[in-house]
Amino acid sequence: MGLFVRRADGATPLEGVDAVLADLDGVVYAGPGPLPYAVESLTRASETRRIGYITNNASRTDASVASHLRELGLAADPADVVTSPQAATRLLVTRVAPGSTVLVVGGEGLVVEIEKAGFRVTRSAEESPAAVVQGFAPDVGWAQLAEAAYALALPEEEGGIPWIATNTDWTIPQARGIAPGNGTLVSAVHTAVGRLAVVAGKPETPIFEEAVARFRARHPIFLGDRLDTDILGANRAGIPSALVLTGIDRPKHLLAAPADSRPTFVLGDLRELHEPYPEAIVRGGTVTVGGASVRIDGADVEIVSDGDRPIDLLRAGAKAIWDTGRGIYGFRVPERLYADPFHRP
Repeated sequence: MGLFVRRADGATPLEGVDAVLADLDGVVYAGPGPLPYAVESLTRASETRRIGYITNNASRTDASVASHLRELGLAADPADVVTSPQAATRLLVTRVAPGSTVLVVGGEGLVVEIEKAGFRVTRSAEESPAAVVQGFAPDVGWAQLAEAAYALALPEEEGGIPWIATNTDWTIPQARGIAPGNGTLVSAVHTAVGRLAVVAGKPETPIFEEAVARFRARHPIFLGDRLDTDILGANRAGIPSALVLTGIDRPKHLLAAPADSRPTFVLGDLRELHEPYPEAIVRGGTVTVGGASVRIDGADVEIVSDGDRPIDLLRAGAKAIWDTGRGIYGFRVPERLYADPFHRP
């Protein structure tokens, strides 16, 4: 992890990186508009590195995502976008016969990928589908969820059909705030049928493996805003990661992150991709990052120095807590350590 690993003086998070793989919602944009500094920072990175985009949002095609990115001012083609419907389709071809009928719960992004693979799409359980594939779309409602439940009534081990979910993100950032994501819709079907879906997108590794192969990346970095999907998935795939505090997860979530969901870097926004990343120095039990210092005294997390940058205080606090190997619930944490001056939708 960057918070733990010694780096050359002045090294940025992009040092030695040949491909930047970025999540979209909460990293590049929230709703239709770009997040502050995202376009400028990614454009600068693209001058010397390949930029790819990985999204769990299954509601749009890779072409429509690329078009949106171009409208924001980024250079992007459909081949630069790796979607969870693409990952779901790769799973689907290993589970059912070519040309089978598939019940789709979701939008155009999912339908297009499944049809490109040669499957026939239906919206009705009465057409005896060979599988159910479920992804997010803003107009998914009770009727579609009910059709999925009807088709999945029999467990797969008893002869039932496969159920693949593009992703299980509980929430999705929008321009007006945080809205329910595909995980809530998958959970509704699970509650009805008592089955678990096979998940194709983050935090599972196939979507990362596809991106690394497609962009021929030898030393990639992944940028995400969620610990439980973006960072966990990157860690599982063996890819260094940066949590960007412009989306879902906040400082308090970072401090409480389990070991498998901790990022290599923590960024307030994407400008910090191009800034020297300070080393975390440990002396006598005190962790110092930049001008900020934090130490652990029994059950108390003590701020020795606030420093002049909230992001450095957060980095120091995270390392101090993580180094103990103890859960966050075992500490008394001062409120200003998890204060949240960082931009979010």
